[in-house]
Amino acid sequence: MFIENFNINEKVFIIAELSANHANSLEIALKTIQAAKQAGANAIKIQTYTPDSLTLNSDKKDFIIEGGLWHGRKLYELYEEAKTPYEWHEKLFECAKNEGLICFSSPFSKEDVNFLRQFNPPAYKIASFEANDYDFVRYVAKENKPTLVSTGIAYEEELEMIVKIFKEENNPNLILLKCTSAYPSQICDLNLNVIKTLQEKFNTIVGLSDHSEGFLAPTLAVALGARIIEKHFILDKTLNSADAKFSLDFEEFKQMCSMVRLSEQALGNKEFSMDEKTLKNRHFARSLYASKDIKKGDIFTRENIKSVRPSLGLHPKFLPIMLGKKASCDIEFAKALEEKHFKE
Repeated sequence: MFIENFNINEKVFIIAELSANHANSLEIALKTIQAAKQAGANAIKIQTYTPDSLTLNSDKKDFIIEGGLWHGRKLYELYEEAKTPYEWHEKLFECAKNEGLICFSSPFSKEDVNFLRQFNPPAYKIASFEANDYDFVRYVAKENKPTLVSTGIAYEEELEMIVKIFKEENNPNLILLKCTSAYPSQICDLNLNVIKTLQEKFNTIVGLSDHSEGFLAPTLAVALGARIIEKHFILDKTLNSADAKFSLDFEEFKQMCSMVRLSEQALGNKEFSMDEKTLKNRHFARSLYASKDIKKGDIFTRENIKSVRPSLGLHPKFLPIMLGKKASCDIEFAKALEEKHFKE
């Protein structure tokens, strides 16, 4: 299973999204999978659909994109251009296996799920644009596989319904990915704090599916508790791909993986503890020392004892206890104080 193959409770799971970045070339798709492994990805995700999985072949206004990166494009033609052909799938899954990458997919219809079943994918992904299709969501949930759902354009009540469906189908492996469905997304629109909200409200594993440029968002998301990072990956941004604008090339993806791993190291664990280096530096904490020569029987005052560095004497908490007491022996200047110095 997806979750068993990689312990996301210990390490962030990094997914390279192939999407349309194969540029209609099987050779490029295979090279992209190989490069994703070299760049540090744990998994490659593809998309499984035909244009008929998504829309109708119509020239009516409803089916023409207005605004944004794909302004004026006919939906059916865009999906025909961007699809990953069914006939490629066997080679893509095989290539990923040979590279030691987990391979899974986003289906967009029941037919796509039926087709993918032959490859026994370890997980599924549901795009946010399909999140309101409860019949389809339930069909995927019945597969009893870990399923990632992008929140994107989904309303809160739709996410509540998805959680309910997975519970009804006894599928405990629902994962929510914070997502901003704009291509590319602007940093000011990401609202990454929702990662915490999703964790608290739905008590699920939460990650980030990111469409912003660069890798600031994935790095911040890890600090906010994201356990999965999904990012579009492309061999070369000059490729003719609908998704090139918000994808990372090899060097960028490699840097993102490095930053994610460094973030993990910096976060550490939730225990209040000190490492060996920090403990060693306790030597320079404060403790009580004689700030003057003190004779036996002298009264301890703020003039003859002082809290200073290093920490080889009594803890400063003993200062109010010592004040007013008599010295039990002679104590020379700069001597670390001990309990025997004020106790007969």
